[in-house]
Amino acid sequence: MKAAIPLNILPQPDDSTCGPTSLHTIYSYYGDDISLQQVIDEVETLEEGGTLGCLLANHALSRGYRATIYTYNLNMFDPTWFGHEQFFIKNKLELQSQHKQNPKLLTATTAYTTFLDQGGKLKYEVLKPALIRRYLNKRIPILTGLSSTFLYGSMREHGENMDYDDLRGEPSGHFVVLNGYDKSRRTISVADPLHTNPLGEGPLYETGIDRLINAILLGIVTYDANLIIITPESEE
Repeated sequence: MKAAIPLNILPQPDDSTCGPTSLHTIYSYYGDDISLQQVIDEVETLEEGGTLGCLLANHALSRGYRATIYTYNLNMFDPTWFGHEQFFIKNKLELQSQHKQNPKLLTATTAYTTFLDQGGKLKYEVLKPALIRRYLNKRIPILTGLSSTFLYGSMREHGENMDYDDLRGEPSGHFVVLNGYDKSRRTISVADPLHTNPLGEGPLYETGIDRLINAILLGIVTYDANLIIITPESEE
């Protein structure tokens, strides 16, 4: 097993700050001493609470980082848009917004347009263990938006307090950081800002690669389903 990338992930202050807390972990890894509170204050949030992966990436771009998003969100992107220049995707997003009026889609459209304008890169590639290992082998941690309901195998959640409710509940999204893998055991190391997560393993644990990949793809339910690669400007 390759040694996991050493990360210090703080506990998320509340139920809606897993994204900024995970982003702060990436910044800390690269020696950026911005405080968690500043990241929380500066990252754009959604009306219903929480944030989107592209909004986290936009914050990183505004601080001079490089950002690439591998997206699996078919609510947002048509597979035929990829393989073209980035401005082509931006144009398609703007055209799509004329036909679809879902408020969350329109918010995400604005966020992705800003992402592309700031130099962010969008990619579409089959999600395989090799793609994840490609970055972890380079000691680049991966921020990912996924389904916590599937990752934890927990009950769906309902209401403002996100109470567990298997009948009225809805699936929940979450952000974590991937920081290592064991190819022989087919496991991935996870740094989780929800220290008291339902797995009971604390902030650092391993989970099966197949389970993780399924959780990422099911992140489409909450408008993420992505891998977010953030690196300093000086790195490729």
